[in-house]
Amino acid sequence: MLYVELLAQGLVQGSIYALVAVGLTLVYGLLRILHVAHAGLFTLGGYIGVLVTNATGSLLLALVVSMLVVGLLGMAIYRLCYQPILDKPPYVALIASIGLFIAMEEIYRIAFGPYGISYQNPPLQDVVYIFGITLRLGEVAVGVGTLVLIGALALFSTKTRFGTVWRATVTDPKMAESFGVDIIKVRYLNFFIGSALAAVAGVMVALLNNLVEPTMGSVPSYKALAIIVLGGLGDVRGTLIAALALGVIEAYGTIYLGNYLDRDAIAFAFLILVLMVRPQGLLGRA
Repeated sequence: MLYVELLAQGLVQGSIYALVAVGLTLVYGLLRILHVAHAGLFTLGGYIGVLVTNATGSLLLALVVSMLVVGLLGMAIYRLCYQPILDKPPYVALIASIGLFIAMEEIYRIAFGPYGISYQNPPLQDVVYIFGITLRLGEVAVGVGTLVLIGALALFSTKTRFGTVWRATVTDPKMAESFGVDIIKVRYLNFFIGSALAAVAGVMVALLNNLVEPTMGSVPSYKALAIIVLGGLGDVRGTLIAALALGVIEAYGTIYLGNYLDRDAIAFAFLILVLMVRPQGLLGRA
């Protein structure tokens, strides 16, 4: 039963990684930019989730507000930070993104204090038993919420006209533009969706840990970058598989390797081992 509980915990953690990393993958697939400031949006999602829930008592409202605000901020970041430098070498956007992420952490420290904030009455803390596995309602909500959001994203990208245009633009931007696709609108949509998913992940982490702090996005940002490399840069399916695999590896690794490596070290050791065998990532092309 221990192995099954570890699997469940790993899938919950992997679901959070997936929500963060998919947004990064969407941006990289469209613009070939490593959007490090995405982790700052993840943190902001957590802050908004806690503040709105404390003010209204509604976690659902907090999720909606967080997705909307962070999604719009993601669009603003594209317009103000990335669009003016798209014609520059890729490292210019990377440096700008890192600087923006550091600035966001400092803004959170000034606005909300250095020690973080918590839920006054943490929601979804009751324990449930599913097939003999003990889980908190919050952990169940994380898993179900991730399935719903990723499923909705898959349906949108495959069953709607705008989704088809979006995928075509990611695959071949110049060809899509030659057929009359408005590239700018697709980019805005990309940043809104990716940022909104990061906001949900931030709310979920705040829910599980009952804490949001200014540096909350630091470690997830490194892991998310590792995940998109592991999944094959720009490949959404590979990113999802890599995120879930990393969560499970961490869960089992803390039991068997915890005396030698901490959780984060286990994650990067797994990344190194996989890339030694498949440098192109799990689903990437050689």
